[in-house]
Amino acid sequence: MLDKEFFTEYGEANQYEIQEVVGKGSYGVVAAAIDTHTGERVAIKKINDVFEHVSDATRILREIKLLRLLRHPDIVEIKHIMLPPCRREFKDIYVVFELMESDLHQVIKANDDLTPGHFQFFLYQLLRALKYIHAANVFHRDLKPKNILANADCKLKICDFGLARASFSDTPSAIFWTDYVATRWYRAPELCGSFFSKYTPAIDIWSIGCIFAEMLTGKPLFPGKNVVQQLDLITDLLGTPSSESIARIRNEKARRYMNNMAKKPRVPFSQKFPNADPLALGLLERLLAFDPRNRCSAEEALADPYFFSLTNMEDEPSTQPIPKLEFEFERRNLTKDSIRELIYREILEYHPQMLQEYLDGVDRMSFMYPSGVDQFKQQFAHLEEDYGKGERSTPLRRQYASVPRERVCAHIDDDDDENSDLEKHAAAAIARTSLRSPMSSRGTKDVVMTLKPNGPSKQNYRGCAPLNCSGISAPKVSA
Repeated sequence: MLDKEFFTEYGEANQYEIQEVVGKGSYGVVAAAIDTHTGERVAIKKINDVFEHVSDATRILREIKLLRLLRHPDIVEIKHIMLPPCRREFKDIYVVFELMESDLHQVIKANDDLTPGHFQFFLYQLLRALKYIHAANVFHRDLKPKNILANADCKLKICDFGLARASFSDTPSAIFWTDYVATRWYRAPELCGSFFSKYTPAIDIWSIGCIFAEMLTGKPLFPGKNVVQQLDLITDLLGTPSSESIARIRNEKARRYMNNMAKKPRVPFSQKFPNADPLALGLLERLLAFDPRNRCSAEEALADPYFFSLTNMEDEPSTQPIPKLEFEFERRNLTKDSIRELIYREILEYHPQMLQEYLDGVDRMSFMYPSGVDQFKQQFAHLEEDYGKGERSTPLRRQYASVPRERVCAHIDDDDDENSDLEKHAAAAIARTSLRSPMSSRGTKDVVMTLKPNGPSKQNYRGCAPLNCSGISAPKVSA
């Protein structure tokens, strides 16, 4: 009886029936599946060879820990993490997420009939999530349309916290931010040239501003090919920063480049976005202030007149800062064995009985769970093989037939040598550099949003109960 109970706990791979691969990247594969116990559709992210590189394993640990601690209706939820077969030898992990049909990138590309009501509702959800995230002293640092999952009922959820960080007042910022490699198009200007000594939640506010502008126009606002062109595109719209803002730039090459840049006037947002709601543009200007000190916070943005018909404090929960102890591992030099133990400990949060035994010092982890997991791995391997050949061996069962059937994430832009670029262009900047803005070469796939003609209503929004919505988010493989 004890063995049966024990193996039932471990043989949970039999609980899921794999349906199709919906995404693939350098970290692994995401497959849509059905929970045979509940009938619910979920997304299972298989992360391969977790411990091949300690830096990658640390990122995975950070992400699953943050998603456990940040519980909010506008943030993707981890429903379960499958218990590995052996505590000290496992290499792959399977994370079960909520499932959603698409992402904001596909929604923007495929829907040219979105209304001002949609734009308002989308931005409201993103700022509501940011208010919560920043209250926890967490910076996402990689906000972009592909990292925002979407459902056909207009529900959005922020995902991919692999580059996120929990901020603590005694953390040296030079160490804290050295691995920032987020997508350039949505990167705040202070991250383009190491402008300031301490970064703030305003870096996420800038990204949200870029995303909102992309909603309004259907194309990226600042599609720079390198850090120099990125700064040129930003200043083409916002004008030359004030001498006070330039003086605060700590990077000498970046400061020299900005000082030598030809003076540019600010372009009125009403001219750049002629068809947009004036209230929307008023808020957009607050989100896209060049100097981070002049950007509004997420909480301040939610109180903007633009959201008069939506805002309600009861729908905008906050939280306490994340305990510093949760991220003590960031201060240590981790080995593969130590990071494996930390990830195993995090997985046990989804297995209460095993967690209690672990805390009590009971080591029953030498057992291997039965053939269910091997069968599960074979399903994944078979689907991956067909996915690579462009074939499908299982029927598609997506709820919305017009939603993209595949979402393969593009690689995160590699950082350019920013200091080198700035140095090369500083002298030439006296005579204004004229660089063309490349257009994104993203593929277009049909997405149909089942929405009311006048956009979503406040009542519809509240109809989605926090933390237990039925049609919720799928993870995406970070490239």
